[in-house]
Amino acid sequence: MAKQGGQETEVLLAAEQEDYGAAARTNIASTGGSALDGAAIRRSEGDDRFVGESFDNIPRAKRHLGLFSVVFLIFNRVIGTGIYATPSVILRTSGSVGVALLMWLLGALIAAAGTIVYTELGTGLPRSGGEKNYLEFIYRRPKFMATCAFSVYALITGSAAANSVVFGEYVVHSLSLTPSRYNTRFVAFLCLTFCLLAHGTMHKAGLRLQNTLGFFKLIILCAIAVSGMFCLIGVPGFEVKDGYEQARNFEWDKIWEGSVTDANAFVTGLYNVIWSFVGYSNANYALSEVKDPIQTIKRAAPLAMLFVTMVYMFVNVAYFAAVSKSDILGSRRIVAALFFRNLYGPATEKGLSVLVALSVLGNLLAGQFAQGRVIQELGREGILPYPSFFASNKPFNAPLTGLFTQYIVSCAFMLAPPPGDAYLFMISLSSYSLAIINTLVAFGLLLLYTSPYREWGWNPPFRSPKPVIILFCLTNAFLLVVPLIPPKRGSRTYEHLPYWLHVFVAYLVSLIGVAYWYVQCVWLPRRKGYRLKRQWVLQEDGVPRYVFRKVSRD
Repeated sequence: MAKQGGQETEVLLAAEQEDYGAAARTNIASTGGSALDGAAIRRSEGDDRFVGESFDNIPRAKRHLGLFSVVFLIFNRVIGTGIYATPSVILRTSGSVGVALLMWLLGALIAAAGTIVYTELGTGLPRSGGEKNYLEFIYRRPKFMATCAFSVYALITGSAAANSVVFGEYVVHSLSLTPSRYNTRFVAFLCLTFCLLAHGTMHKAGLRLQNTLGFFKLIILCAIAVSGMFCLIGVPGFEVKDGYEQARNFEWDKIWEGSVTDANAFVTGLYNVIWSFVGYSNANYALSEVKDPIQTIKRAAPLAMLFVTMVYMFVNVAYFAAVSKSDILGSRRIVAALFFRNLYGPATEKGLSVLVALSVLGNLLAGQFAQGRVIQELGREGILPYPSFFASNKPFNAPLTGLFTQYIVSCAFMLAPPPGDAYLFMISLSSYSLAIINTLVAFGLLLLYTSPYREWGWNPPFRSPKPVIILFCLTNAFLLVVPLIPPKRGSRTYEHLPYWLHVFVAYLVSLIGVAYWYVQCVWLPRRKGYRLKRQWVLQEDGVPRYVFRKVSRD
């Protein structure tokens, strides 16, 4: 926890005299006083713009994200490489085109539930930080423990190592070079450095690039969908080229052919579909920078996920319209490459590599934009060491410190592990950690509607139907249980590691966070005879942050 100097104390006193929390206190629940103290916005008859923008006491000049930017902040984060490669994996596990499409519909339903849940949480606590705010609000005892535990998870789940390496592989392939561990990781390192500089030193230009790539991605995927539809209905010029097997996947006797009855295979396929939709909560990490955050998140999140769902469904239909089932199952190439080959010839493969690389770059920019804000919020909370350093927007009016922290972690995950088990382990650890957080958030939201929690006044401007919250909670609990099921004979999760290792380490990470909380908030105060009192100060840029003051127990 941070130590306070004389200058900071003066800023604290000035802030208390000017009463910067007054605007927020007029529209939040009575439990907790200021919005910065963990109270939530009540459902209000007033102006949502005023309520949402005053909640976090962020100067309006710093709110630069509008509806368009928030839509593509989510859209870019959800769609990376999955839509180009995952459909072939889903087809293998489902056994038939019909079951594969049903899996995608079920995944869209689960993603819609998650979007609704995070929209409620975002309108109730319209502040950057995402799950940090929700866990801290719900799990208040022991004090500060949820935030400390989450701070360790935040570094893992925000890693961009996996996608940066994928970007490197596609860039190297587009340059007609043979991908290797060294050239792909060198390109990945350059990509991560570019993302850091774009969002950390010229954030407006970085945001424009991010939005442009998102819009470009949407146009390209729509073009793929339209091309496939034209192929399906027989429009001249969009036929499968001679020499390639004609696709008959939508003939009634073919669409259900080979459907699996093995529950384990179905679960594995659904697991992949669900992860293809992850990212619907991305805007919640940056709500302090959103104009009219309550209304914007209510509109942007459903709109972005509607775009995602339509793209996923129509592009899958396009693939199955142009590529035969046997070709998808028998080829080692990604289904998008087969699609371009069948309709436009093998010369288009390099062009596809460029498209996938740009899609991944947009995904990386959106992810790092949000994750940098999470680290900054942990600095604002006073949880991290040197909190004023992590909370600062200096020197480029952007959370450069938070972005750089995430950059270091991503580079370490990208460069250190050798190919094979270690790298797959890192990806699995990040995914499983996110499932733990989502389960706690969904279960906590259900708790807020029980009798013991009603005195906290949770009554946000937007509310999720309880069946939707239950569906989202059960889905994430499902994601926690599936990796514990032993793989079938003849298949292995890892070559040399036990299949459950990433699960064990994910829970070990939470214990590290709890240990950090115990030392900082329990053991040291007891040993030295003080208690921690959290107050807030104003930074030079007018943005408030928390500080911990040591108060004598006497």
